[in-house]
Amino acid sequence: MKIIAIESLQWAEYPRLMVVRVHTDSGLIGLGETVDKIPGAKGALHGTVAPLVLGQDALDIEGLWRFVMDNLMYHGYAGAETRALSAIEVALWDIMGKHYNAPLYHLLGGKTRQKVPTYNTCIGFGPVQDYAAWHEDAGALAKSLLADGIKAMKIWPFDQFSEASFGQYISLADVEKGLTPVRQIRDAVGTDMEIGIECHFRWNRVSMERIARALEPYHILFVEDVMSAVYPDEIREFSRRTSIPVIGSELLMTRWQLREWLEKHVSQIVMTDPVWNGGIAETRKIANIAEAFGVPLVLHNVAGPICHAACMHLGAHIPNLYFVESVRAFYQTYFPIISEFAPKVVDGHFAIPEGPGLGVDLRPEMLKRPDLIYQISEGEGLAKGRRAMGDHWAVEEIR
Repeated sequence: MKIIAIESLQWAEYPRLMVVRVHTDSGLIGLGETVDKIPGAKGALHGTVAPLVLGQDALDIEGLWRFVMDNLMYHGYAGAETRALSAIEVALWDIMGKHYNAPLYHLLGGKTRQKVPTYNTCIGFGPVQDYAAWHEDAGALAKSLLADGIKAMKIWPFDQFSEASFGQYISLADVEKGLTPVRQIRDAVGTDMEIGIECHFRWNRVSMERIARALEPYHILFVEDVMSAVYPDEIREFSRRTSIPVIGSELLMTRWQLREWLEKHVSQIVMTDPVWNGGIAETRKIANIAEAFGVPLVLHNVAGPICHAACMHLGAHIPNLYFVESVRAFYQTYFPIISEFAPKVVDGHFAIPEGPGLGVDLRPEMLKRPDLIYQISEGEGLAKGRRAMGDHWAVEEIR
């Protein structure tokens, strides 16, 4: 079953999202996606990755991934190219599921759980303005989330204070201001709501330690990305100085970047994103390595319905899952517009899609919208059936 075309689909209304469709000569079409920094990922998709994948067997996911990654390694792989490869890899798993008429979780080896735990990242979109809500009254937002079956929420109340000092210093007054939504949640719903704190690597360690000391009495579920992932030793030292579990990091791509993190015991929880890190198989490999270290895993999930479905299948399969991130403002608003997939939280958990493949299809009208930005790569490709690099200079057109 040969890959004959790769399409990228964007819509002006959803500028952070790029959907990828992989076409085969059997007529099967697989869906993938990636999110954020789309111009770079789109250029890498059509300029670098697609020419290597076109003409290859769609069912040889591992061989294709290794061949493409071997090429990407020449100039540093963990950026736009890996995000583009992730989108294609997810689509290939979708094709395989459709080919065998099986859900993705069966292809991975089956379930370890019947439902997937989630926390809500409080972003706003359209009519669901959770970001504005936690700035206005986080306690009221917590009640709204609980009414929707959501029992854990993530906010980032300290980011706003980092700009003045480039994250080098936070005053006690600003720490107190940052605690305001945390106190509102506890006052409104007590311990019925778990609270995660996103830090977006805005601070140095001395500032994060001050923030963490202030947060500890509020029984925080986790603090995430406390410093940039390029400082693993500093993050490890921070982790040892606070009672709050530390999550890191969605910024680490592939198992090779996670390996050192785990070997150094940098954080108590690791996080990865299947539409950034290399794809579905890479996510499972990262989970397996983390499991060997006794470390649980969070699946980063702030994209569209395709990534969400992939995270549900992976979350059902991975034994050391901690949570799957989700965004109510996305799945309640534009997911049902793009697809027929409209997930709903029940008692803090999502149900698992039944497939085949991911179990997600684009609505036909999405291909006819006037705000669609469309590009296609098609033909035999440049690799002409090659499955391994060998001498890089032996075939000049493979770059």
